[in-house]
Amino acid sequence: MQYKDYYAALGLTRDATQDDIKRAYRKLARTYHPDLNKEKGAEARFKEISEANEVLSDPEKRLAYDQLGKGHKPGEEFRPPPDWDAGYEFSGAPRQASPEEAAAFSEFFESLFGRARGGERAGRQDFHARGQDHHAKVLIDLEDAFTGAVRALQLRMPRLTPGGHVIAEQRTLNVTIPKGVRAGQLIRLKGQGAAGLDEAAAGDLYLEIEFASHRLYHVEGRDLYLNLPVAPWEAALGGKVKAPTPHGVVDVTIPANSAQGRKLRLKGRGLPASPPGDLYVVLHIVLPPAGDDKAKKLYRTMAAELAFNPRAGLGV
Repeated sequence: MQYKDYYAALGLTRDATQDDIKRAYRKLARTYHPDLNKEKGAEARFKEISEANEVLSDPEKRLAYDQLGKGHKPGEEFRPPPDWDAGYEFSGAPRQASPEEAAAFSEFFESLFGRARGGERAGRQDFHARGQDHHAKVLIDLEDAFTGAVRALQLRMPRLTPGGHVIAEQRTLNVTIPKGVRAGQLIRLKGQGAAGLDEAAAGDLYLEIEFASHRLYHVEGRDLYLNLPVAPWEAALGGKVKAPTPHGVVDVTIPANSAQGRKLRLKGRGLPASPPGDLYVVLHIVLPPAGDDKAKKLYRTMAAELAFNPRAGLGV
């Protein structure tokens, strides 16, 4: 996937004001609209400028795009980092794009904003209209799911300067993380969305929970996975080895003749729930280095005395 420079698509620089973006889009749309321009390539160009306008005319999307795009050049190979959009607050309750919506935009757009869509922006409202809901993805530590916690979480929202430029404004919320929370779960903060009109109630803020990268475990639903290094003789002969779990160190029995990647299930040691998740220990066989003469001699002995061909299944 290639990085798209939405500013270049509209003939603008990154310091363009919101009015600059509006004028540039209107001018280009009149030039390349398929109903007005039947030349080859006009329709593709119109889709390009429409997508650029979809992002840059929306201060929320523009703020996120600007932060992500630092240092990237148009046309270079690009993949957004995992959870790049965590901490950005968007208008509307969270929702997935429909297939029709996804088809209208490029893979680049969908990779960035396919999950950041909210409900329709407020148009005409009653005098006492309730404020619009907002949503944001936040990263928490895995340990908080086991104990519950109160955490200060920071969110970024755009603010327009008097000159029409978009800048980041940050707010901090103290959020109660419930025990047993799972990735993808929504936490509703009542009244923390957009303000209502007149005396109407404010909207709500929905926080989508994701776990920050953990040095030991990765999460799938309620289950945890741990890559456990074992020596070749531990895998071949079996025995007990120590393994960390979120509840403390435990003894794990390695069955004899265990292969690389074998999964051992520790029931009930995953995320707390009803029923709780499991912890899967995935065996990773680690070879000792042949770093000295003694180690080399042992490897040569194994090669000479063990009738073992790791490529036998390949017919070679």
